[in-house]
Amino acid sequence: MKLIFCGTPQFAVPTLEHLVRAGYEVPLVVTQPDRPKGRGGELAAPPVKQAAQALELRVIQPEKIKQNAEFRAELEAARPRAIIVVGYGRIIPQWMIDLPALGNLNVHASLLPKYRGAAPIQWAIANGEAVTGVTTMRIDAGLDTGDILLQAAMPIRASDTAVTLGPRLAELGAALLIETLQRLDAGTLTPTPQDHPQASLAPILKKEDGLVDWRRSAIETWNRFRGFQPWPGAYTSFRGKGLQITDARPAHESSKLAPGEMAVADRKLLVGCGAESALEVLELQPEGKKRMGVGDFVNGYRPQAGERLGG
Repeated sequence: MKLIFCGTPQFAVPTLEHLVRAGYEVPLVVTQPDRPKGRGGELAAPPVKQAAQALELRVIQPEKIKQNAEFRAELEAARPRAIIVVGYGRIIPQWMIDLPALGNLNVHASLLPKYRGAAPIQWAIANGEAVTGVTTMRIDAGLDTGDILLQAAMPIRASDTAVTLGPRLAELGAALLIETLQRLDAGTLTPTPQDHPQASLAPILKKEDGLVDWRRSAIETWNRFRGFQPWPGAYTSFRGKGLQITDARPAHESSKLAPGEMAVADRKLLVGCGAESALEVLELQPEGKKRMGVGDFVNGYRPQAGERLGG
């Protein structure tokens, strides 16, 4: 079966590798252009490009695809049986949806219709879900609204962050796509329409999503901290300057601290949260400083009783 692969981030790499390993013909890999990265601003190739080059596959990186006649001609000439789309980061135009016989097949990192959108892994953790998963679906003109092909669930561990959960879901999705292609080819897979009223959204993350609202409970705050790794993380302010919280956990005991109020006890730094709960902060990074453990922070800054974060 001849396939065209469209993808950009690390999450998409296992799917591409599984396709090649399974013997599918991939004459063309489409990914986003190289982008500036780091303080030096040097151009960096996206992970899918790096993986495709290692597999000796042909790569193209169009800036636009909707009305790109050259790109369209190239895809039409390839005559793929299906187009595989995993985290490509572009809206797929109708002409591309209509091109292959088996359609455009997507691996999405949630159990659709939950968490449609750009950041399903992050929002599933941030919202305190115990289970998530992957869905293979046939792309249509909507945002993650196409018919479901197959799904596989995966528990979210209490210690998971978006950084640790993402690779496991990527491997699960890669294996699920191979099964999807095999069953579509055999004619043994019936697409299922999504239950649209049950849909929830996972919009692209913004910097302000990482701003800690101490009125939330400690569990809610901790879940958002885990979900928003590595960016935008969890940040607040202390004595008029920014403060990044780089490690934390909910305190076991209930708390009478006001939201954002700090207390130092038994070498622990507790911060009051909503619902009479508290967050135990383990590591911090004050603005302009390196990361530090709570002991160094307490010794260096000597927070006073009644002082607050975010005030």
